[in-house]
Amino acid sequence: MIHYFNPTDEYALRDFSKTLTILMRKHDISNRETVIVCIGSDRATGDSLGPIVGHLLAMHQKNFHLYGTLENPVHAKNLEDALDFIRSHHKNPIIIAVDASLGIAEHVGYITVGEGSLSPGVGVSKKLPSVGDLFITGIVNLSGFGGQMLLQTTRLNLVMHLADFIYKGLGRCLASECRPSYQETASELRPAL
Repeated sequence: MIHYFNPTDEYALRDFSKTLTILMRKHDISNRETVIVCIGSDRATGDSLGPIVGHLLAMHQKNFHLYGTLENPVHAKNLEDALDFIRSHHKNPIIIAVDASLGIAEHVGYITVGEGSLSPGVGVSKKLPSVGDLFITGIVNLSGFGGQMLLQTTRLNLVMHLADFIYKGLGRCLASECRPSYQETASELRPAL
């Protein structure tokens, strides 16, 4: 199930953090390393969402491992190597993948969260390895013909707004003092649109 969040909604950040916390707990995170993989390139505005989130997280990194920043992005050319490195250096990690995505007009500007891996590059017809136990995407533009051009013409303001929301939501979820406070069960998750 994919959960959609409109960052302009009053309680969206709280609901996003709660949902992510509940999904993480379903994976028994007590003895697992948290690894966040922020996917994308800073060479296309729409595709820079992941590296910008990684950049923001890197400034406050504490209890997780981070791959993919503006300085050291994880993108199509090095994704497989990054995943090999993660598998060899982290024992039984829970991997949260963060990436930009394309979607329908009504969902542009929304954030999605879900269980399972995401397939980076699908919106621009690239075949790349799947990533993650959980995923977070920011819908930056419309899907359809000319996906790569759509990523090139995405407004930076939208990308920054989504990146800030994801960064704050992840921060709330991953803060050690916040993680134990959520007592919701999986049945209380906000339903998909």
